[in-house]
This record gives sequence, C-alpha cells and structure tokens, in this order.
Amino acid sequence: MAHTGVGHHHEEASKWPFFIGIGGLLFTIAFTAYFAWKWQLVGLILFGVSLILTLLGAAGWANEHFEKDKELGFGYMGTLLFIISEIVIFGTLFAAFWTARATHAHEWKNWVPEGVSIGMAAILTLILWASSYTIWKAEETLEKEGDTGKALKWVFFTFVLGILFVVLHVNEWIHLWREGFTLSAHMYGTGFYALTGLHTSHVIVGLLGHLYSMWLLATGKMNQHRPTVLQGVSAYWHFVDLMWLLVALTAYVLGTMGI
Repeated sequence: MAHTGVGHHHEEASKWPFFIGIGGLLFTIAFTAYFAWKWQLVGLILFGVSLILTLLGAAGWANEHFEKDKELGFGYMGTLLFIISEIVIFGTLFAAFWTARATHAHEWKNWVPEGVSIGMAAILTLILWASSYTIWKAEETLEKEGDTGKALKWVFFTFVLGILFVVLHVNEWIHLWREGFTLSAHMYGTGFYALTGLHTSHVIVGLLGHLYSMWLLATGKMNQHRPTVLQGVSAYWHFVDLMWLLVALTAYVLGTMGI
C-alpha cells in the first residue's frame, strides 16, 4: 500500500524584525518629542537610538538571510516593481514643472540665474554614464566570471563616481542659493530643487546599496550563485542614471530656455 508523504514547512523565528520595529516606534516618538513637545535633546537622543536599532536590525536580518536561506531570486523583481512606483513620483514632478514652465512662460526668463550651467549638467551626466558602465561591469564580472574581488572593485568605482556626483551637485546648490536662487524664490527655483533634490536622494539610496553590495562581496556572502542583490542594485542605479537625463533636460535645458 502506497503512503502519501505530507510535507511540513519549517518556519524559523527571527529576532531582528523586533529591533527594526522598535526603531520605527522610537523614530515616531523622537519626531513628536522634537517638533511637538519641543524636547529637542530627548528627540535627538531617541532618534539616535532609533537609527542604531534600525541599522542593527537590518544588518542582522540580512546576515541571517545569507547564512540560512536559499536565494529565490525575487529581489530583482521586487526592485523592478519599486522602480515602477518611483517612475510615478518622478512623473508627477515632471508634469508639475512643465505645467509651471508653460503657465509662467512670459516671466520665466527673469528667474533664470547665471549660475545654472548646462556645462555642469553635462559633467554630471558624464559621471553617471561612467558609473552605469562600472556597475554593469561589476554585475557581468560576478555572474560570468565569478570573481568577487574584481566585482568588488567595479562596485567601488561606481560608489566613488556616485559620491563625486553628489559632492559636485551639492556644491552647485550652495552657489546658486547664495545667488538668491532659493527654493521659495519663484516657480523655477521650486521646480529646480524639487527635481534635482528628489534625484539626488535616489542617488544616496543607490550609494547605500553599493556599500551593502561591497560588504556582501567582501565577506563572501554574495557570489556567482547568489547575485540577486547586485542585480537589484544595478537595475536601480541604471534607473537613477536614466532619470538624471530627464531631470537635466527638464531642469537645465528646458528651464533655461528663453522662450
């Protein structure tokens, strides 16, 4: 007589989500203490504790995953779905900028400062293009050659280029702000900083992804058979680079046109 086997799915409890949850709770309390209760010192201390617990929980949970779990490959698909949601956010700001540009066409040219340089936008574009190549090389090296050391170097080059982009961009903002081109100066200022600021925040998220990828490669937790994190980070970085082309064309080229 044949017996039908019944499979039992084994679940393991993890302590690390608890740290992240407590960190999130403390963050809301810290926010309330600082802004509503005017307890600035208490708010800052709670925010620091919240940040430590959140980072500790995220690092511990990730480490636990790479030590115990099999890679299912869903991370890349998750990144693509996240990118789709981000396209909606960028699209909203693009639409707002283009609408403001058309509505205030007659006075727009009076708002354009001398410091907004298409040349700087071109330099920033070249930096991100170069970083797209280096992150692609990192992914190719890991998946085809299985060389984690070389892949780590390519990710590091990408990280350096991303840092250079942020430093140059923030320096540009500082000079423009000193010229009186501020967030609240006029519609162009609002649109310019909204678009470039949103994009730069995504660059910073990408840099955190590069740091995480370098740690995984350096510790051997990511390899030719577990490349999903690098695939996701690479896809996100290419998205950030593509968005910059649209941001540059909108905020710099369309923004400075005298029509």
